[in-house]
Amino acid sequence: MTTEKKDDRLYGYAGKILRINLTDSTTEIIDSRKYLPEWIGGRALAHKIFWEEVGPGVGAFDPENKLIFADGPAGGTAIPTGGRAVMCGVAANNLPEQYASSSIGGWVGTVMKYAGYDALIIEGKAPRHTYLLIDDDKVSFLNADAIWGMLISDAQEAIFLAHGRDTFSMVIGPAGEHMVRDATITTSNDHTLSKAGFGAVFGSKNLKGIAFHGTGDITPYDIDKVLELRLKIGDYQHIPNPVTHQTRMKSVAYDVPAPNGWDYGKLACSPGCNSRCQRLMMNMTDAFTGEKVSQIEKCTSPAAFTLKNDFYMPVGTWVTSPMNGRSVGAQRSWAKPYDKNDPDYEIVSQMWGGDTVNYWNADFDRGAMLNQLCKEYGIDKWDFIIWNMTWISMCKQEGLLTDLDFGMEPDPESPEFIRHFIKIITYRTGPEVTLIDGSKRPIGDVFAEHMARAIRMLGKEKYGDSIYHGRYSNILKKPLDIPVSLEGGWGQCSHWHGRGFSGSQKWFWCANMMLDMVNTRDAMASGHTHVSTDEYKKILAEGPCYSQTLANAVLRTENTAILTDSVPCCEWQSNEPFYPEENAEQLYAATGEKYTPEELLKKADRARLLFRAILMRNYGRCRDQEVEEIYPFLTFPDPGGDYATWEEWNDWVDLYYKTVGWDLATGWPFRSTWEAAGLKEIADEMEKLGKLPPEGGTPGYVRKENPFNGHIRKVPQEYHF
Repeated sequence: MTTEKKDDRLYGYAGKILRINLTDSTTEIIDSRKYLPEWIGGRALAHKIFWEEVGPGVGAFDPENKLIFADGPAGGTAIPTGGRAVMCGVAANNLPEQYASSSIGGWVGTVMKYAGYDALIIEGKAPRHTYLLIDDDKVSFLNADAIWGMLISDAQEAIFLAHGRDTFSMVIGPAGEHMVRDATITTSNDHTLSKAGFGAVFGSKNLKGIAFHGTGDITPYDIDKVLELRLKIGDYQHIPNPVTHQTRMKSVAYDVPAPNGWDYGKLACSPGCNSRCQRLMMNMTDAFTGEKVSQIEKCTSPAAFTLKNDFYMPVGTWVTSPMNGRSVGAQRSWAKPYDKNDPDYEIVSQMWGGDTVNYWNADFDRGAMLNQLCKEYGIDKWDFIIWNMTWISMCKQEGLLTDLDFGMEPDPESPEFIRHFIKIITYRTGPEVTLIDGSKRPIGDVFAEHMARAIRMLGKEKYGDSIYHGRYSNILKKPLDIPVSLEGGWGQCSHWHGRGFSGSQKWFWCANMMLDMVNTRDAMASGHTHVSTDEYKKILAEGPCYSQTLANAVLRTENTAILTDSVPCCEWQSNEPFYPEENAEQLYAATGEKYTPEELLKKADRARLLFRAILMRNYGRCRDQEVEEIYPFLTFPDPGGDYATWEEWNDWVDLYYKTVGWDLATGWPFRSTWEAAGLKEIADEMEKLGKLPPEGGTPGYVRKENPFNGHIRKVPQEYHF
């Protein structure tokens, strides 16, 4: 790293970190230089703070759990896609509870920096319902009784009215207040901290939300470079954005009639973004009042409208060439057709996957209602749509729900049932059901514990492992098995795991499931695997579970995901194989610090290893634990009928561990690995804990036999509730 700076100013940063103790309503200012720019910002910064401050034994709902909300140097600078922020802490919805991260768009990260702070450390538990107002250097702990119980939009509107339209908030809905484990924290434009259940953690701390008002600014080091990047990143196109009237909702994987029509626009998720990849749906019907309302939908939201056929994308979504170089082409503001002059056109344009899954038929109004109910109550759309509702559909078709009283007939195509189901989960109500241990709880209370826990409470063999027979492969032209629960690992729903939802080729799901295996949650939030067409050809030739090329791509994906969440910026607008200088150029424009791509990846690698250290110290993470967590789901066939044997998957794990410098027996990094990343103190700590393997590997290591004994869905870990 080199620098051209003539002074010691922290360009790109606000300069302060704010510690907030909810228990005694006190604050403390920490000089950002304690951590920055060494730990970049965002997720990398949060890893460092959490490692220092939260040890083993702290649960998601304990007052000792600390939520770290952090922006990075790109926030507030107009660097393209640089308006996001990250929250980290012990998550409520993974199983078992572990440290995890989540990211969010909107204005809250940027305005936090305008108020003077690079990050917040939120600790303790408020003695009453509280919301925070951070108004430049003044922090107020305000009584939230008047907004406790409000829906998301109503609570945000109340904060606007109380403090002005230039105040930006992130709040929880009733689901978070009732500590529903997949509750979200939501800001403007329906941007959420999701997939970690941090809304439930806010609820456990009696914290309704945080409002920010800032009158400062953030000075990037090189304004000209910022302007250059705005014309470069994301293949920016200066094209009008007209509102158009639509009578259908259509993509490659779905086509839903909209009888009453709707108006379509595009918008960016955050103030720094130069792209508009989100769907603004205007003149929709409000699920509560029946009046006209606007909704913002993205990612998995379209599945609410129909999920008869599985979602799929062109192979070129993940495999890119210099002539067709979009990493996630479907999300681009103004998508171009694939260039047929590309020598690799046939690779990038091919369509693959798309099982018929028969979860529910098309209904535009029902889908719009479902999405809005999740938003307003503050429930994770991904989990509710792709896990709760697919489970209801599959179990109903297999006749498994006759012993469960939901208070009305369960039906994924019934708007009345969907409204009822979301409400009883939100408020933990409904008829009592008998659990596997003989105790009784309201059925909404059971599902408020999140699907992975609910299934185990009801009886996993029946309600998780039973086979659904309604899946049909359009590639093989025959039915394929899938379990009624789309659980991918760590209590998270399947996401690009190649089966059940998001069908994909074996190389892709091998990479994604490896990313999930070494994580604590769905890793696809900012870490989809992207490879070049040349790499793709090598991966297929080597075989996915034996491909050094793929192992290198997985490591690259991990580290670029950390950079994405630390700068922070947006993966959807990146081109990892063909623009490795992107994050380095963003950091230079913001801070004046010059890194080569290789130097920056080493900084990310250090943060990745610190995350591993947290998992090892706090949760006992090791090879057997993570292999057995991930393996069961991948034994079911993908749309082409492929799966992984126990030997195959473990060979793949061996290759990955060798690539990252970890012991094959334990999954623990060697001292040389820690020290190469500048983490000698971590190596010393691991040695004290008895978690530092000998440099040549654990002597006499013999791979564990398949523990599932032919019944692959009986996961050996015992979880207690």
